[in-house]
Parts: sequence; C-alpha cells; structure tokens
Amino acid sequence: MFVEYSWLIPLLPIFSFLICLFFGKRLKEGGGYFVVAAIFGSFIISVLVLYEVVTGGANLPYEASRTWIDLGDYGEFEVGILIDSLSALMLALVSILCLLIAIYSIGYMAHEESKSRYYAEISLFVVGMLGMVIANNYLQFLIFWEVMGLCSYLLIGFWYEKPSAASAAKKAFLVTRVGDMFFLAGIAVTFVTFGTTNFLEITHLIDEHGAAYFGKIAILGANPTMLTVIALLLFGGTIGKSGQFPLHIWLPDAMEGPTTVSALIHAATMVKAGIYLLARSFPIVVHSPDAALFIACLGAFTAIITASMALVNYDIKKVLAYSTLSQLGYMVLGLGTGAYMISQGYVGVGYTAALFHLMNHAFFKALLFLCAGSVIHSVGHNDMRGMGGLRKHMRITSMMMLFGCISIAGVPFISGFWSKDELLAAVYGAGEVNQIFFILWLVGTVTALMTAFYMFRLWFMTFAGDYRGEDEDHLHESPGVMTGPLIILGGFALLSGIIAVGMGGFGEFITYHPHNVVLEGHHLSGAGEIFSHTFTSWLTYISILMGLLGIFIAYHFYYTDVSRASVFTASTFGRKMHSFLTNRMYINSAMVKFAQYGVDGTAKILNWFDKHIIDGIVNGVQKMGLFFSQVYHYMDKTMIEGIISVIAEGSTRSGKVLRKTQTGKVADYAGLIVLGVVALVILINFIIPHIGG
Repeated sequence: MFVEYSWLIPLLPIFSFLICLFFGKRLKEGGGYFVVAAIFGSFIISVLVLYEVVTGGANLPYEASRTWIDLGDYGEFEVGILIDSLSALMLALVSILCLLIAIYSIGYMAHEESKSRYYAEISLFVVGMLGMVIANNYLQFLIFWEVMGLCSYLLIGFWYEKPSAASAAKKAFLVTRVGDMFFLAGIAVTFVTFGTTNFLEITHLIDEHGAAYFGKIAILGANPTMLTVIALLLFGGTIGKSGQFPLHIWLPDAMEGPTTVSALIHAATMVKAGIYLLARSFPIVVHSPDAALFIACLGAFTAIITASMALVNYDIKKVLAYSTLSQLGYMVLGLGTGAYMISQGYVGVGYTAALFHLMNHAFFKALLFLCAGSVIHSVGHNDMRGMGGLRKHMRITSMMMLFGCISIAGVPFISGFWSKDELLAAVYGAGEVNQIFFILWLVGTVTALMTAFYMFRLWFMTFAGDYRGEDEDHLHESPGVMTGPLIILGGFALLSGIIAVGMGGFGEFITYHPHNVVLEGHHLSGAGEIFSHTFTSWLTYISILMGLLGIFIAYHFYYTDVSRASVFTASTFGRKMHSFLTNRMYINSAMVKFAQYGVDGTAKILNWFDKHIIDGIVNGVQKMGLFFSQVYHYMDKTMIEGIISVIAEGSTRSGKVLRKTQTGKVADYAGLIVLGVVALVILINFIIPHIGG
C-alpha cells in the first residue's frame, strides 16, 4: 500500500534542506531546483496516498509507530505516522501548494541574494508542516509545530537588515509562543488524564468509557470539566498559530517577508496548522459544549473584526492578510458549531463545512498572494494607491486574481461559494438548538458582505481605471515560471468546490461521527441532493445577495475613480471610524501598552518586592545570624572558656598540693598508714554507731 511509504513525504524535503544548507551557494538558483524536485516527490507520494484512501484501497486508519520514551506505569511517548482521510487530504493539499510556490519562487527570487538560505528555510518549513500532518500523537505534532515556528521567524525576517522585518519576525515568534504555551500545557494535561498522547488511543478511550448520555463521560477519573480544560488549552495553540483574537496581531506584520513566504504561511502551512490541530482534537472538543460554544463565538468575532480592518487598508498584502484572518475565523466558527451540535446529539455538519472551506481557501488564497507578488514584482511597491490600470499590462495576473476574488466573495458555482454557503447554513441550523448561533450566523453573513467588498476594492484599485504610479513604461507581466503556477491555482480556485460536490459531496470523504452514538439529522451527500438543498434554501440566496451587494458597492466607489471613496470619510463619524479601523481598532497599540505598562510594570513591582521585601528578609536573617554568632562568641570566650580555665587551674593547684605527699620515704608512708588505721577505728567504733542511733 502507498500509505506504508507516507513517511517518505516529509523525508524528501529534508534532503533538499541539507543540500541547500551546505552546498546551496555553489548550485544554480541557490539549490532551488533541488527543492522543487524534492517537493515534487512528496507531492507524487501524497497524491498516491490520497488516491488509495479515496478509492478504498487502504485500511483506515493506518498507523505505524515505535516507542520513543517508556515511562513504565505512567505511559509512554512514541513516534509514528497516522494516515486517515483528514491527513491524506492535508498531505495532498500542502504538497501541491508548496510545489507551486517553490516553482513560483524560481522567478520571484531570481534577483535576490541569499537564495540558498531562502530555499533551505523553505524546505525546512515544508518538512515541519508535512511532518505535523502525519504525526500520530500530540508530542510529535508539537515538535514539527515548533519547527514551523522557527522557520516562520527566519522567513518573515528574511530581509533582517530591515528593522521592520526583524521586528515583525520577533513579534510573530513571541506572540505565537503564547499560544504554544497553552498547547504544551494541554498536552501535559492530556497525558495525565488519558495516559497517552496518541490520537487514536484517546479517541478509543473516549468511545470505550463514554457514559450512556453522550457528552457526560468519565475517563480515568476525568470529568466534563477536565475535558473542557483540555479542549481550551489545546485550542490555545490554534489561537496562536491561526491568528484568532487576541493573538491575531502578528499575522499582518508577517507581510514583511517575501510574498512567496506570505503565500506559504497563509495558504499551505502555518495558519492552517492551527485549524488542523482543532480538527485533530475534535474527539475531545465534542465532549465539552461550553468549549465548543466558546470556540464558535471567538471564530465569529475574529472573522468580523479582521474583515473590518481589511476594508480600509491600502497595502495589497495586508488586505490579504486580514482576509486570511477573517476566513480562518470562519473555519473556527464552523468547527466550533460542529462540535457543539455533536455534543447535543446532532450531526455536526460544521466540521465538514469548515474543512471544505479550508481546502478551497488554501487554493484561492495561495492564488491571491502569488498574484499580489506578481503585481509587486512589476510595480515595485505594495501601496494600492500607487497602482491602477494594471489590467492592460498584466492580463494573466489580473484574470487569475479576479478568479481568486470571485471565489472568496462567494459568487455562485465558484469554489468558495459551496463551502461558505454550507458553513453558514450549518451555523444557522445550530440556532435551532441554541439561539446564540442565530447571532453568529448574522455575524458570518455580514462578514460575507464585507469580504466581497474589500476583495473587489483591492481588484479595482489594482487593475481598473488609470495607472496612478510613476513610469508606466516599465510595467510588465511576470515570466512564465510565475504565471504558470497562477494559472494552475486559478483553475483550482474556480473548480475545486464543484469537483468535490460533483464527486458526491465533500462530506462523503471528510466527516466526523462518534462510535456507538446515534446522532439526529443527516449529512448531505450526492451532487443532486446538495444542489437541491442549496438552491431551495433562502439562506443561499441571502449569502449570494451579500456577495453581489459587496461587489456592487466596491464597483461603484472604486472601479473608475478611487476618489469617490472619500464619501466614507466625509463626515466626522466616518473619519473617526476610518482612523479606528486603520489603527487596527487600537488592539495592537493596547498590546504594546500592556507589554510596556503591564508586563514591564509588573516586572518593576516584582523587582521592588525582591529588593525591599525578599532582600529585606534575607538581610534581616543575616543580621540575626550575626547577632547570635556574636552572643555565642561571647559565651564561648567568657563563660565556657572561664569555667574550663577555673577547673583546669583548680586541678593544677590540687595536683601541686597532692604532689607534696609523694615524698618517696618509707617512714612517711608507714606513718600515713598508721594514721589511716586509727581514723578507721575511730570511725567504726565511735562515729558510725552514734549516727545509726
């Protein structure tokens, strides 16, 4: 079986990493062609694994592992691989996107120095994501997760000589570490609770020890509260890596790296890792309705606030960055909704919808970022106010970016439409169980309107109207090595959704259903059923209306004359709102103030406490010690030594007196004997009888 060779998928990029690291400077394009070849090999194996999984040729789930650390009665840690439908999909998705981005990099980085360093870091980044996808336990998952964290730091700060790039790299590394600490704590609590970090073993324990009422279980002494704690701690990793509020602040600044790195982070690797972690932790999350509801609410909140920030931004890459945050919020909303519904005994359609949207988003977001890179490659900057009219100079790029925009905007029959519609329908359906989800559906629907607006604002400001920059003569289309991947991704952006629907529905391949549990409702399957359900539901038409309305508003204000948009800031309220959104709702500033006055202030308080309280106690103990040592010294010198001196001197004097009795003369000794005898006679005959009477 091909799944038996899936361990080769992350191994091949390791070889290209080593080649670029040690020999890249001697190789053409810094070893870039070796990277492309290695990732292509991983892609071929991934596709074969996916084919085997889809056609039923593999017995799933497939797992192979070895003991790494044996802790005896406390359990063990292992290294291994796990292949199921979810990991097979992610392997194929990650490998094809990384392959296209690597090919694109050959052209985009052609005139860049330190190409060998770039390709070495790209290879290691790919290793981190692929190794994480096939991991069969949380600890191994965390190891590759941190490899990606390191690579993101190196790649975001690739142009480390720029202070902004160096600062953005440190910010990304430190902010994501906050989430990673929660993730690490979650792994520790999981191991203590279940005695293992193995995904399948945890799922088996949950299924085996589940109580009669679904969602009320006790596993090795665990209770629903403990499962909620575990779910939220693990979700902390998702908040950091996938940029959910309030740890979303690192992602827009990560645009300081090369655009290819942005595409890699936003479409193929890092931010998708957090969503994958949440999907892998689903068997735990479904047993905590409170955690599931919190996850759904946070996802919806993140989606709308980050979409609002994209409305006013002029940096083409940062608009896409905020868009990524918003779409990740959609995915978290879907997963939280699905988990909540399952916890209440219903089919969790949101799980399928979220992962369906993850797949579609990966294609159209990679396309959008690479198109942005193509534009920047031509005009030499990121500011959309200095663009415009590029459609006549960059026809391929403009067309492919249009495909990406209509997909993310939810235009009917295009990829993004299918997954976003199913996700919003799942959220609305959950409102029948808990009315909070009606509010979350409304938030998601408004976000869909905002998404269509800011994406077509981007397209119109970049490609429509007249060129607003300088030196129009130098504008040109990107070379074939860059436009080729764009065309392929454009095809996926248009067709990935309809292909999944036409093959019988994404839910036939990716779904979650607990063992030995009967859930109410059913999952849509079959192209006919999906079509009929979609276009007979008023929810679909609301979604379509929001998308078209957003496009129309963007067309009206930005298609021919961007100055029309000044109407938004004509009023005092409009200017304040624009400033509020431009400054990221002051969330980033608040985080900086918190670091300055919160963390730094706390450090100063602790420093004062250490110097005046802790040091005071230590110094007091020291002074007391000195005092008592002086007392002991005085007692030793005056009393102890005095007593000893008196005894010694008395012994000496008595010795001198007694020494005089030792004359050595027999007559003296005889006289003493006579005196002794006389004394005894007197004692016995005269003294003792009187004492006794």
